[in-house]
Amino acid sequence: MASATQTPTANHGTEDFAALLEETLGRDTGFDGSVVTGRVVRLTDEFAIVDVGLKSEGRVSLKEFGPAGVAPDVKPGDVVELYVERYEDRDGSIVLSREKARREEAWTALERAFANNQRVNGTIYGRVKGGFTVDLGGAMAFLPGSQVDIRPVRDVGPLMGQPQPFQILKMDRARGNIVVSRRAVLEETRAEQRSELIQGLKEGMILDGVVKNITDYGAFVDLGGVDGLLHVTDIAWKRINHPSEALQIGQPVRVQVIRFNPDTQRISLGMKQLEADPWENVAIKYPAGARFTGRVTNITDYGAFVELEPGVEGLVHVSEMSWTKKNVHPGKIVATSQEVDVMVLDVDSAKRRISLGLKQVQRNPWEQFEEEHKVGSIIEGEIRNITEFGLFVGLSADIDGMVHMSDLSWDEPGETAMSHYEKGQVVKAKVLDVDPEKERISLGIKQLQEDPAADTLSRVQKGAVVTCVVTAVQSNGIEVKVDDVLTGFIRRAELARDKAEQRPERFAVGEKVDAKVVSVDRASRKLALTIRGREVEEDKQAINEYGSSDSGASLGDILGAAIRRRNTDA
Repeated sequence: MASATQTPTANHGTEDFAALLEETLGRDTGFDGSVVTGRVVRLTDEFAIVDVGLKSEGRVSLKEFGPAGVAPDVKPGDVVELYVERYEDRDGSIVLSREKARREEAWTALERAFANNQRVNGTIYGRVKGGFTVDLGGAMAFLPGSQVDIRPVRDVGPLMGQPQPFQILKMDRARGNIVVSRRAVLEETRAEQRSELIQGLKEGMILDGVVKNITDYGAFVDLGGVDGLLHVTDIAWKRINHPSEALQIGQPVRVQVIRFNPDTQRISLGMKQLEADPWENVAIKYPAGARFTGRVTNITDYGAFVELEPGVEGLVHVSEMSWTKKNVHPGKIVATSQEVDVMVLDVDSAKRRISLGLKQVQRNPWEQFEEEHKVGSIIEGEIRNITEFGLFVGLSADIDGMVHMSDLSWDEPGETAMSHYEKGQVVKAKVLDVDPEKERISLGIKQLQEDPAADTLSRVQKGAVVTCVVTAVQSNGIEVKVDDVLTGFIRRAELARDKAEQRPERFAVGEKVDAKVVSVDRASRKLALTIRGREVEEDKQAINEYGSSDSGASLGDILGAAIRRRNTDA
């Protein structure tokens, strides 16, 4: 009997123990995954023991109360919120997590803020592909690179580790994803500040701002919610090639509103307008004809800009840079930052223009040559160039004189005379003319000798009758020579009084003829002659001498008598 009663009792005890074990270890108590409040009871080397009001105490790793190497920020008696990871482990303890509790609490707060479209505070603490990681009080979020600022930011270093507001764009608690934007907050804040600032904005106002961005054409200045453009030409009165020469990002500046368009809300700013205009009284300070020393600030294809004082520049046009270097780029004459002496040529204060001359502070080499070499003096130089119309002879390092082909020889044609010269040959020449204004010096080589035709030219006058020798017969006339030194030409119509005799072929080379001088070109030593004119004049003389209109003598009788008398005299 005893044994029969004992067996059911044993079986019942085993079933109760199994049920208790199942209840303790296997069954979901409803606390797992929840956040509870507990009080720290004591601290061990690794854990904080916390009473959360359940059957047993829980433990939390001390690492969750502070970063590594720093004493944990917790002590007995502290009340903390904790996340229940497991209600009881196999040792009978409740496994808790303070960090997960924070995360759960943060997620709850973030979901509430997201639903209400509210901003949340966070700290950028890391960089990842495509953006940055942000700590939102325990919950991690992703900040895309495009959402960092309104404009691209080259250096995000100053933003790292700084608490600042963000706007939640998207969140998924199941996947643990949160996407935030700093740009949305800035745009909203900026819109509010912009509206307030623009309402009272007027041209001429002086404002304080901070350089926000620098471009090639200027700088954007943050005026406190609204940006204005400070153009490079309005930074300073002096020439600035790039805004970075005078400004840097983050620099506080004081600016004046130059222009404001309420419709487009564009603001143009200026810094130089807060300083005295150096162009005031510039015409008095820099009168025309005065000489000054300046610094070359910029070189272009058409000239060089020279700074006379900060903010006042003048242009040396390429035509005013050198007396002798023509069609040369200004960069081959002056260099940037070089100090040069210049002369003021003209001042236009209204247009803020000063014309300067570089060559005017040097002696005009043509005027200098004219002073040192009078007309008629003899010079010696090397033939630097030969052209189709003459020779260029070097007179100094910078200037040449020209010997025209007609001034090479008294006897030979120009083309023939030029064949006797070559480049590099040293020749002597006489100075014929100097024109400093046209920058020309005329030379002559044939003038080194007496003109063999000078005597003949002194005797030959217009209207005189000369004896010529035919040198060439052409279809339109004949070429002749007088005293072997002067050339002349008798046109076909001037070969005879009678048209039947106006035939060039009736003359032969070497034949002598008498002709009347129509004109004398002493420069080219050429004569224009006429036989017909001589005959007409002889007829008139014969009539005057041997007959009259009422004498009854015929023209043949008169001319016959004149011819006989001429033959008798001869």
